[in-house]
Amino acid sequence: MTATTGTTTRQRIVASAVELTLAHGWSQVTMGRLAEAVGVSRQTVYNEIGGKPALAEAMILAELERFLSVVTDAFDAHPDDLVAAIEAATTGVLRLARGNDLLKAVVSATHGADTELLPLLTTHAESLLETAKTVVAERVRTYDVPLDDHLDPAIDMVVRVVLSHVMQPSAAPEETAADLAFLASRVLRG
Repeated sequence: MTATTGTTTRQRIVASAVELTLAHGWSQVTMGRLAEAVGVSRQTVYNEIGGKPALAEAMILAELERFLSVVTDAFDAHPDDLVAAIEAATTGVLRLARGNDLLKAVVSATHGADTELLPLLTTHAESLLETAKTVVAERVRTYDVPLDDHLDPAIDMVVRVVLSHVMQPSAAPEETAADLAFLASRVLRG
C-alpha cells in the first residue's frame, strides 16, 4: 500500500482504467496511457495486472466487490429474516446498478462497437457468477433454510435473476426486490 493514498498500485491502476474507459471507451485504454495516468511505468502495469484481458476482468471484479458489499450489508441488517435480507440486498444491488456508469458503458456499448467488456458480464461470466453465488450462499447458510438439497439451485436462480435485472431492469429496484422477496417467501415455506 502506498502511504499517501491508502490504496495499492493495482487498485490505482484498476480505478484509472475505469476512469479512462468512461471518458474514452475501452478500445482507447492502452497500457501506456494507463501507466501515464497512474504515474508508473508500462512494465509496472503489466507486472501488477497482466494484459488487457486481465485488466478488464480486474475492473469487473472490483465492481463486483462493491455490489457484494451491498449484499453483505443487507444480510447483516436482517440477521433473523432471510426474506427481508433478500429484499434489501436486491434493492441495494439494483439501486447501485442503476447509478453505475461503468456498468452502463459496458451494457450499452456507448462507444461505438466497443463491446469487448460485455462478454465478461454475459457469456464469460463464470467467475462473476461463482463469486456472487459463494458470497450469497455463505450468508444464506446462517439462516434456518428448509431447502435441503435444493439450496444451491435456489441461490443460483436468485443470483441469475438479480443479474438479469442488473443488465436489463424491468421495474424500479424496490418493485423488483419486493417481487423477488415474495417468491422467496413462498419457496421458503416449502
